[in-house]
Amino acid sequence: MNSAPEVVCEALSRRFPNGVCALDKISFRVPSGGLTAIIGPSGCGKTTLLRIAARLDQSTEGQIRCVSRDGTPMLPRAGQLAVCFQEARLLPWRTALENVALPLELAGVDRAERRMRANRVIHAAGLDGAQQRMPAQLSGGMRMRVALARALVTQPSVLLLDEPCSSVDEFTRMQLDEEIRRLWQASGATTILVTHSVSEAVFLADTIIVMEHGRVHATHTVELPQGGRDRTSLAFSQEVEFIMRTLACAAGVARR
Repeated sequence: MNSAPEVVCEALSRRFPNGVCALDKISFRVPSGGLTAIIGPSGCGKTTLLRIAARLDQSTEGQIRCVSRDGTPMLPRAGQLAVCFQEARLLPWRTALENVALPLELAGVDRAERRMRANRVIHAAGLDGAQQRMPAQLSGGMRMRVALARALVTQPSVLLLDEPCSSVDEFTRMQLDEEIRRLWQASGATTILVTHSVSEAVFLADTIIVMEHGRVHATHTVELPQGGRDRTSLAFSQEVEFIMRTLACAAGVARR
């Protein structure tokens, strides 16, 4: 049974001192072990929402909380909540293995244990043979794989992904999407993905939230089996087309 919590966002608002309202009463739920994608135009509040979920910013009103299966509120302990940003943000003076092991080192895990755990997640991320390479020796896609492995090495129960594939080409993005789905399913983590790519959202998510100007415009359940999402299929294209129309509608609402 998956022990990952449900993530509940309740009437979340964020207003900045300059008067800008980045989020306006946002509410949604991500079930235990689920993956919800949040899409929308630049400036609609996606990253602000993820930063609040990551405890890197605070809401003006409302909250994002984790809830266990029996409804008990949970406060994720160190290592149970992990974030992967748009850029890999690897330490250039450390090898791939040392970068992946960093969260365990900071947590005081002994050297042998952290190397074993880091090697395990490196293998899962398809990085065998790259352990001793420096970040400058890795391709963009490999750097993002290292960043994903680093986020997963603590075995988090909540995973936050902020456009992790935005800096790579389309072919590499599709390869990384395969890795993300495989690693997410293996980890069982409750996951929130922020992305600009409709195709990526449809490929990965159980649920897609379309935002506009700090609000939820629409919530859509992806009616495709997780194991059979063929980007060339008619059903996949129809899902993408539906979300594109929803985004266009949201943009029309925002302009009025």
